[in-house]
Amino acid sequence: MEVTGNLARALFRLVSDIVVDAEEGALMAEPIDNKLVDSLAALARSLSGQRDLEGVLRTVTDSAVDLIPGVESADILLISGKNTFESHAPTSLLPVELDRAQERLGEGPCVDAAMGAFTTLSDDLVSETRWPRFTPEALDAGVRSILSFQLYTSASTAGALNLFATSPNVFGGESIAVGEAFAAHAAIAIAAGRDELKLHSAVLNRDVIGQAKGMMMERFGIPADRAFGMLIKLSQDTGIPLVILSRWIAEERTEPS
Repeated sequence: MEVTGNLARALFRLVSDIVVDAEEGALMAEPIDNKLVDSLAALARSLSGQRDLEGVLRTVTDSAVDLIPGVESADILLISGKNTFESHAPTSLLPVELDRAQERLGEGPCVDAAMGAFTTLSDDLVSETRWPRFTPEALDAGVRSILSFQLYTSASTAGALNLFATSPNVFGGESIAVGEAFAAHAAIAIAAGRDELKLHSAVLNRDVIGQAKGMMMERFGIPADRAFGMLIKLSQDTGIPLVILSRWIAEERTEPS
C-alpha cells in the first residue's frame, strides 16, 4: 500500500490544531513543547513514504510509545464480522493478551472505544467499575492505566488505538491530544489500505479475464468481442463466476469446447 502525501498532510493539520488548542488553553494548561511538535512533523514525513500498511501501523504504535507521555505499550485492535478480533502492530505481548481477554469476556476499554465511545480513559484500574470481569485480569497483567481511541475505518469494522501503562494517573491532556492525532492517522492508513486492496484485486481480475480472452482469440481465431461473449456464455452455462473460469482457462486447467 502506498501511503500518500495526503496522510502526512492530515497529520500536519492535526499537529497544527493541537498546538493552537494548547496555546488557547483548550486542551491543557501548558502548550505542547516544540520538540514534540517537531517529532510529530518528522513522523508525518516518514509515514508519507511508506508503502506497507502493517509497517505504517507499526510506526504509529512505536511512535506512540516514544512520543505520547506515559505510554509503555500500544497496539491497534480491529473488530469485524461476528466479533472477530485482530491485534495489529503490538509493541509487546501485553496488548495482545489484553485484546484476547476483552474478546473472551466481551467487555473492556478497547472494546468500548472501538464500538463507539470515541475515547475511553481509565486513570487507575484499581478503582475502575465499568468492566468488572476484565479489570481484574488487566491488573493481574500489571496494567494500571489504559487510554483507547476509536478508529473509524468502515461501516463493517470497528477499531481502536490502545495505550497502556503500569502506573496510575499518567495520561493527561497532552497524552489525549497527541493520541488523537495518532489515532486519526491510523484510521486514514487502514481505510487507504483497504481501498488499495480493492483496486489491486480489480486490476488482477481484469488481467486474468484479459488473458483468458486472449487464449480464446488465439485458439478459435475470433475477435476480442466474440471471445469475451464466449467467456460470458461459458460462465452463465456452467454457473462458474467469470473470474474463476477465466483463471482456469488462463492456467490451462480447462479447455473450452
